[in-house]
Amino acid sequence: MPTARIITAAYRATASALLRRPKLWLAPTLLSGVLALLLSLLYMGGIVNPNRDLHDLPVAIVNADTGKPLAGQQENLGTQITRTVTSDTSSDKAAWRQLTRAQAQDELASGKIYGALVIPAGFTSSVSALTTADATARPTMTVLTNPGMGSLGSSLASKIATTAAQRASHSIGKQLTAATGTGTNSTTNLLLTDPVQIATQVGHPIGENTGLGLNAFYYTLLLVLAGFMGANLINLGVDTALGYADSEIGPWHTRRPTVPISRTQTLLLKMAMTAGITAVTVSLVMLGTVGILNMDASHLPLLWIFSYCAALAVGLGVQAITAAFGGIGQLVSMFVFFVLAVPSSGATIPLHAVPAFYRFLSAFEPMRQLSEGLRALLFFAARADAGLARAWTMIAIGTALALLFGFAMTLYYDHKGLKRLTPQPA
Repeated sequence: MPTARIITAAYRATASALLRRPKLWLAPTLLSGVLALLLSLLYMGGIVNPNRDLHDLPVAIVNADTGKPLAGQQENLGTQITRTVTSDTSSDKAAWRQLTRAQAQDELASGKIYGALVIPAGFTSSVSALTTADATARPTMTVLTNPGMGSLGSSLASKIATTAAQRASHSIGKQLTAATGTGTNSTTNLLLTDPVQIATQVGHPIGENTGLGLNAFYYTLLLVLAGFMGANLINLGVDTALGYADSEIGPWHTRRPTVPISRTQTLLLKMAMTAGITAVTVSLVMLGTVGILNMDASHLPLLWIFSYCAALAVGLGVQAITAAFGGIGQLVSMFVFFVLAVPSSGATIPLHAVPAFYRFLSAFEPMRQLSEGLRALLFFAARADAGLARAWTMIAIGTALALLFGFAMTLYYDHKGLKRLTPQPA
């Protein structure tokens, strides 16, 4: 009869009565509020004003001008522009790198620069021709973009290079106007006011089905989600099968007999299942993206191996964190693999355009490492120096840390006799 009275009393509780209990509101309200504030600050803090936070974006300047200097000058215009641009200390938004055309093309193809400004051969001669009576065309400087580095990064570099070229054009115009005076015709005067034409070209082309360079980020997100969700589903499934968690689907509730097993053996089981199931999920990710959606991708065997190792490293990390922190481990994993990782990935907004806090996180947060490796695979011919070597290194380090941390914690808990509790249903 005592049991019957307890059950009967339990069913007497109503929502309206429980809602009047302040303690019931306290913990959920505080936790939800703190999480909402943290998510707002962390997610939006990295993207609110990229132009304000932009520092030292790698952009090349190529001076191919070998012409003779203009009358009364010691250097040709290409050399003058290059020196002016590279020595400008009024802004730190760009880290100008003086390269040859071949070097610039190589660094565009390896993702080391976001764009380039090219001063062509014969530039000084073509500018000098504007002072003649036959002047009809403007000399051209070319801005090269790198869409493989993402649409925003390429756009920022293009804007920086274009602004530098415009300033150079106005400066040259003032020199020419002062040298020729007002005796020229109206067409020549108009040309001399802004003598240089600026053309924009793609420096390192990528395919049409590349999401304007964003495929690397979204594919990375898919791999992290696959590892994260797969690990959590495996964790729940194993705990339910071993009797350490209830199974509740709609109104149906079951509890299986508890299987006596140590924490270490449980983690070993979950990690082994993660390794096996990840092969299936990654294969389906590639089937969906490459096979069905026709995403541009080459080096498919290497892409599969990289995808598998990346998702596995995430899955093992989630299992280790869950084993160490228990029920709250899912929340901790969310912060590690998403909340802190997305804004510090550098895949949508260049790391040169985010606050210093996110650049610090990017040194070890997983999405930065994985997205750089995928950029190399998808856009930069799988070059090791395009980020692929670093990505493999960080995947290996991440996997090793997950194994060491996870098993160190479970072995410690087992050594202390901290067995998993199995509360019985009332």
